[in-house]
Amino acid sequence: MKKYLILYLSPTPARDEMAGRSAEQQKAGTDAWKAWARKAGDALVELGAPLGDVGGKKTQITGFSILEANSPSEIDQLLRDHPHTKHPNATIEVHEFIDVPGMSGGSGGSREREFAGSPR
Repeated sequence: MKKYLILYLSPTPARDEMAGRSAEQQKAGTDAWKAWARKAGDALVELGAPLGDVGGKKTQITGFSILEANSPSEIDQLLRDHPHTKHPNATIEVHEFIDVPGMSGGSGGSREREFAGSPR
């Protein structure tokens, strides 16, 4: 199995996105992520977390997860209808872990793909 770093991107910082939500909206968002995590099952190595900018440096990376799958097409299926894609202008990047000779972890090849904010 190969591991993949999933990066969640948005023009709106994660802190701002969460702060602008009502309690009901926050619960609905959390419920959607929990449902996705259940659907991903054992493929979900690390749910990850929202990320914030540090030191005034702006980035559109707002969070991450780590998934494990046999192929890029399995990753595509796992990310289909992901809750992050429901946000305006939100995208997902997929990066395959690469094996480095003499070091443990990762798994062969490299790949980057961006998914549009709407399901395929």
